[in-house]
Amino acid sequence: MADLTVKAAVKEHLDQMNVSSDFYGALDDEVSDLLADAAQRADENDRKTVQARDL
Repeated sequence: MADLTVKAAVKEHLDQMNVSSDFYGALDDEVSDLLADAAQRADENDRKTVQARDL
């Protein structure tokens, strides 16, 4: 699977925090789960468009 997060953006957002290498994989897993849940909710509502309310 492709990376869903941009490491540079994560580091910039976390500003002065150090980020361990395994953090990015865990974050990608969380984002993947979030997207899958949103897609399922849209599908259950007979929509092909994922909307903010699906989060």
